[in-house]
Amino acid sequence: MKRLITFAALFAAVLSKEAFHGHQVFRIVPKDDVQLSLIKLLEDMLELELDFWSWVTPLDVRVPSHSLQAVKSYLERHSIKYYTVIKDLQALLDEEQKQMKHATYAWNTDSFDYNNYHTLSDIYSFQDMLVAEKPNLVSKIVIGQSYEGRPLNVLKFSTGGSNRPAIWIDCGIHAREWVTHASGILFAKKIVTDYGQDTALTAILNKMDIFLQIVVNPDGYQFTHTKNRMWRKNRRPNPGFRCVGVDLNRNWNAGFGGHGSSNNPCKDTYHGVKAHSEPEVRSIVKFVRSHGNIKAFISIHSYSQMLLYPYGYTKTLAKDQKELDQVAQQAVAALTSLYGTPYRYGSIITTIYPSSGGSIDWTYNRGIKYSYTFELRDTGHFGFLLPAKQIGPTANETWLALKVIMHYTLEHLY
Repeated sequence: MKRLITFAALFAAVLSKEAFHGHQVFRIVPKDDVQLSLIKLLEDMLELELDFWSWVTPLDVRVPSHSLQAVKSYLERHSIKYYTVIKDLQALLDEEQKQMKHATYAWNTDSFDYNNYHTLSDIYSFQDMLVAEKPNLVSKIVIGQSYEGRPLNVLKFSTGGSNRPAIWIDCGIHAREWVTHASGILFAKKIVTDYGQDTALTAILNKMDIFLQIVVNPDGYQFTHTKNRMWRKNRRPNPGFRCVGVDLNRNWNAGFGGHGSSNNPCKDTYHGVKAHSEPEVRSIVKFVRSHGNIKAFISIHSYSQMLLYPYGYTKTLAKDQKELDQVAQQAVAALTSLYGTPYRYGSIITTIYPSSGGSIDWTYNRGIKYSYTFELRDTGHFGFLLPAKQIGPTANETWLALKVIMHYTLEHLY
């Protein structure tokens, strides 16, 4: 009977999961600011239900099947070039789910399937296994709870001492960016495996601690597995609106409410009612403030293949802009050396787009000099649906760049 109830619950979950049959992803190529403004008007036509994946020119936008003809007609009427990148989104989702079903059960972190995407419960289990296997090097800290009450776990890698200089790395602040969570899992395994073997990492951990939050937004991530794979925000209800969620990377007190964020709860870039209103953000803020000795803060996102530094909310140059740029150049060179993956680097506002209320702008203003954001693979061919076979290469190349930033931080403590 119990098995029957469980099966019924799973079947109901599958039936209620949002499908994307016939949804396409367009790459739109505006020739000037006039055409870009016309494209932005499309975003305000809420009945079209467009989902802008990237505002970096050229732009990527998911178009539901019921809006395809209207969007095509609009673009053609205004002589705006576009082409189809993904012809049927659901086909990619089906392939992703098929791949996940092939994941084998992990008895320990050595048997864990690192070349696959995993559920939230799998990630929590991985963290616990890693701590159990390497208790002298890694511990788990719960820095708070999400809106829906899930633990906000942070792995602490340390060789001893108290309040040592530290490096913070986080993944998955945007729920649908699955390759970031998967990369975070690999980073954790690499740290415990390479300590004592890799000269640079060993030097770092002998003097510094590393804090790694693999899932910043557990509610949103869970929702991408059970209801809507394309979900970005957290899951806080917005009173008076049918739309749910706040963009956790627009909720920080750094140019809060400015360009690149929205005051409309139905938009993916909704910034929330006030800075640090969301428990997921507030928990990190509290941790950073209480620790007081974090020297580098690195946030992992996808996609676009970029390494970014402050600022996003202002064109004013960061006072350490020259040094941040030099370190980014070295990190990108290390990353590219493995597979030749091209990356751009620079300040957020000049390299990607205006973005207010972001985490690394807040940490930089707090005095954490080495504040960086990665935008991992790819450049739009798969977007947020990067095939699982690319998890390993993505994490491996990114790890080389992370080591450059971390080791530079060690050599230039302030």
